[in-house]
Amino acid sequence: MWSYLSMLPAFLALWAVASIWTVFAIAVANRTVNLTEGIPYISLCGSYPPQSCIFSQLLNMGAVMAAWICILRYHQLRDWGVGKWLNQLILWSGLLCALGTSVVGNFQQKNQQATHLTGAFFAFFVGHLYFWLQLLLSWRMKSLPQRGAPWIKPLRLVLCSLCTILMVAMVILHTWPLRSASAACEWAVAMLLFTLFGLLAVDFSGLDSCTLCLQPGPSLSPLPPASPISLQTQPTEVR
Repeated sequence: MWSYLSMLPAFLALWAVASIWTVFAIAVANRTVNLTEGIPYISLCGSYPPQSCIFSQLLNMGAVMAAWICILRYHQLRDWGVGKWLNQLILWSGLLCALGTSVVGNFQQKNQQATHLTGAFFAFFVGHLYFWLQLLLSWRMKSLPQRGAPWIKPLRLVLCSLCTILMVAMVILHTWPLRSASAACEWAVAMLLFTLFGLLAVDFSGLDSCTLCLQPGPSLSPLPPASPISLQTQPTEVR
């Protein structure tokens, strides 16, 4: 059964793809980038108005969705019995990826290059780590539920491996410098990361809903009993 939670990762992937290609199209249309000089970096396309404003807004909204997905994934893995330290490492790598995405959108390269590059590191490299950690976890813990078709795990391995190769190539080509080839690698890495986020829809297909509960702190006045957990994910009933 596919609920709204399972559609969230797929929606994020489509949102992210549409966002950066929309910014690219605007940048080409108003000639702030020149394709005859080579393939531009994603950041260069979003560095000039008016697309810089659109770039910021779209990436901020995508970052919020990514953070929410990472939190849901954390609670799902916790319910599956994943150790606390490893689960928190996965969570924080995902949250840093979302934070980096927001920083990339808000601090354009031509205005705050150091801050922008820091955000890009979190978005690309730490985001890449987020998926490698989950892939290694799925191979290490055979008891974890395996959602979807048997080819999903090999597909994730291929995507993560391609992402690693392209990220290394991106850095090397940038330092040579072969900026157009490096930018092409950057676009490819972005597409791969969006695809990996979208594939989390398979893991979320077992979720029906989630419930947020508040637990009050100690107080002098008597309070009604509260739920002992902060967030609870509810699996879909099998019919």
